[in-house]
Amino acid sequence: MSQHFLLSAAARTLSLSGVARMSDEEARDTFKRIRWQDNGGEPYCPNCGCVAVYAYASRPLWKCKACARQFSLTSGTIFASRKMPVRDILLAIAIFVNGAKGHSALQLSRDLGCQYKSAYVLAHKIREAIASESKNAPVGGAGKEVEIDGGHFGGYVKPANWKENRRDRRLRVNQSGKRRVVIVMRERAGRTLPFVCKTEDASLPTIHERVARGTVIHVDEASHWDALAARYLTRKINHSEVYSDGEACTNQAGSFFSRMRRAEIGIHHRIAGRYLAAYAGEMAWREDNRRISNGEQYLLASTAALSHGVSRQWKGYWQRQHIS
Repeated sequence: MSQHFLLSAAARTLSLSGVARMSDEEARDTFKRIRWQDNGGEPYCPNCGCVAVYAYASRPLWKCKACARQFSLTSGTIFASRKMPVRDILLAIAIFVNGAKGHSALQLSRDLGCQYKSAYVLAHKIREAIASESKNAPVGGAGKEVEIDGGHFGGYVKPANWKENRRDRRLRVNQSGKRRVVIVMRERAGRTLPFVCKTEDASLPTIHERVARGTVIHVDEASHWDALAARYLTRKINHSEVYSDGEACTNQAGSFFSRMRRAEIGIHHRIAGRYLAAYAGEMAWREDNRRISNGEQYLLASTAALSHGVSRQWKGYWQRQHIS
């Protein structure tokens, strides 16, 4: 029996202890090299892009010679206005990517020795950054195959105590109205794109927008997927009879939902509501990068976070500037 990739030495190229032992200067140098890697690690102005900058001797800041604007390591990034030390931010990213099924904010707060609120917002900022790279990106194309499936999350209705008072919770009349569907479009040997909607049939306009023409689509036996046949070559499979018949298969889409269910059951315990799309985006990123080492994942997540602008969702979250 072959060894699983996560158990191999190739999967372990990042040491948390190595990140934790960094001095403040080493952490700043690492942060600088990652953020400005397109300029050889040398800082340039995030406002006008001018490379003619000079550093202050007394403060960890730079000043642009063109626009006279001062900036720091995190100015203009998703970590702007941070109070946490740079080393702790790098350690948080390393801890975040090391979780094969995710990492809870409560555990992250204990790992970093910070408040739960700080860890909660920090984790969501990392999720936003890594998911932004594939946001609104298309999938498929001529000769390519995309698997589409949906999974329900949230809206749990507790059954009544007495048997005679229990109702069929599968019926819409007996549901809470809070349940949402995560639709995943997974291109074989390509990217995974999830999005959230109220019902599976409501996802059809987004699928038409995101899946390129000429794509071969694999779906299950649900009748609302019949509308896809007008635009795409559609292969359907009846899961009540078989999971894969050689022609149609949605097992890769099912693999994404398996990862998301494991994160819900074992890590976060509740993935629902307005932040469901954020968790789905994180799990899609983990699924797409599951075959690369944790060191490479760390560099990908760090680069995404430092390339991402200031978060409109999470800046000032605890000052009641909540997302709608």
